[in-house]
This record gives sequence, C-alpha cells and structure tokens, in this order.
Amino acid sequence: MKILVTGAAGFIGFFVSKRLLEQSHEVVGIDNLNDYYDVNLKLARLKELGVESNTIKCSNANFKFLKMDIADRKSMESVFQQHQFDRVIHLAAQAGVRYSIENPNAYVDSNLTGFVNVLEGCRQSKVKHLVYASSSSVYGMNKKQPFITGDCVDYPISLYAATKKSNELMAHTYSHLYNIPTTGLRFFTVYGPMGRPDMAYFSFTKKVLNGETIDVFNNGEMQRDFTYIDDIVEGVERVMDLIPESQSSKTSNANAPYKIYNIGNNQPVSLRRFITAIETACGKKAKENLLPMQAGDVPITYANVDELIADTGFKPSTSIEEGIREFVEWYKSTI
Repeated sequence: MKILVTGAAGFIGFFVSKRLLEQSHEVVGIDNLNDYYDVNLKLARLKELGVESNTIKCSNANFKFLKMDIADRKSMESVFQQHQFDRVIHLAAQAGVRYSIENPNAYVDSNLTGFVNVLEGCRQSKVKHLVYASSSSVYGMNKKQPFITGDCVDYPISLYAATKKSNELMAHTYSHLYNIPTTGLRFFTVYGPMGRPDMAYFSFTKKVLNGETIDVFNNGEMQRDFTYIDDIVEGVERVMDLIPESQSSKTSNANAPYKIYNIGNNQPVSLRRFITAIETACGKKAKENLLPMQAGDVPITYANVDELIADTGFKPSTSIEEGIREFVEWYKSTI
C-alpha cells in the first residue's frame, strides 16, 4: 500500500515509518523538522530511514521524504494531489503539555490548522482510512480508573489536551459528513530509544548518569501508564487495516465510520518505580529535588485497553524495567 506518515522524523512517526518499510509498503513521510527539540535527533532518525540530511534524498526506493509544515494548506493540497494514498497515519503535532502553556499558538497552527488540512486532503482524495494520534491527556482530571474511551473528556486541563480532544471532534465530523473512516489512538506516555529529549525518562537518565539533581514533581506521588514504543507501533500497524464501519454505539447515537482506542500498557507505574528502573539501568542513585505538581499535569493515567484487545488481539505488555533498560543502553551508546 501507499501510506502517508506525517511527523515522520518524530519519535513515533520514525518507528512507524520504519515498520511500514520493513513490511514493503510505499511510504511518503513529511515533517517540518522544527526545533522544539534537537533537530539532529530528527535527522538521525531520518538517516536510519535512508535519508541524507544534506540533500533530503533517500536511498530507500520505497520511502520519499518531504520537508514541509502540515499547517501549510497549499503544500498539503499538493501532496494529496500528487499521490493517491491508501492510508494516512497522522502523527505530526506540537507535543508537550507544559510547552502549551508557554507557546499556545504553536498548538493552534499544528494541531488544529494542520489537522484540518489532513482531513481535507483525505476528503478530496478519498483516503480509505485515516489513523491519527490523540492522547491520554484528553482524560484531564477524570477520577474514575482505568480510563475508557466512553468516558466524558469535556474538561481538559492543558491546551495540548484541548487540541487533541478537538482533533477527535473534527475527525468525527468528517467521518459523518463525508463517510471517511477515521480512527483516533489515545497514546499513553510513550517512551523508548531515540525518544523525545523533553520527556522525563530522557532528562532523568542524562542527569542521573551525570550526577545531577532531578526535579521530582508532586513529591513523586504520580502514576503513569508508560507505553514502550514497540507496543505503540504494533498497535498502529494492527489498527491501520481495521477500518471502522458506520454503526451506532451503545454510548451515543453517532452513526459514522469512526473509532477511538486507548493504547497503553494497562498498568500504571508509580514515579518511584520509574525512577528506580532508571537507577538500576544506569547503575547509579538519583539525587532528587521534590517539587509540587506542575500546572497541566494529572496525578494518574491508566488505560483500559479491552477494546483494543477485542478488536486486534493485541495487548501492550513491555514492562517499565525492560523498556527503560533498552532506552538507557541506547542513550549510553550516543554519549
């Protein structure tokens, strides 16, 4: 199949593109290579896909990389006009809960304007299935655990979360109006080798190895449903060909080819266990600076993945100890 992957130089986009190429699909990857974090890491990912950074040419005949911004409507129209995609896997977005407080416009441009451009491209070229990244952040301060996709998600506590909730609403609208099959994936705290440097596991590992102090928010009394990158990729690949059909659900009168799944490890991990896993993998104890909860953070995330298991037969299962060990081994190889 011919597949568009947006955010192909990003953490998840890179690994998804790599898996699709291994499966002999033809992949067109786009990314604006912004400097939200070190561009060299994005270029390193592209290099593994066969792209030479000086030329943006690719040695892999099945992969074509385009440097562009999804918020650029004309460029996105051109991509969809030039290619007839069987699937679109939309992973490009301005990420980060805390950064959305500092730079809200970046989230509007990428996560809202960019998403509409993707939806319009799918509509105009009649794409058979759009799979897009949502986030566990949409659950906000929900107290009922674990989170299920039928829960009310009307009270986000960060602009990032609000944009992801908006993506789900816009996708449903296009599914309803134009019969475009769409599937949103609520990712739960994705981590692994070549991951984002702004994530806690990355900065904690760096500081522990360097003997520096780590900031531990909410005095360490938080839990996250950490999901290893390989499990995320497996979930995306399985869902890609699971095209939703129009049918009313038990929880709504919606009648559109629209679906939402949680992809999480179904096992919240305490921040204390998380830090211990890093200490064990690094072979060093962490120095800690205990701080209160940060604005936009939530105390716990916990994914119910029953629907994912029922529909795909897959359940994420990589333990935090195994996943962190793999990350630390990769990190040590880069320093």
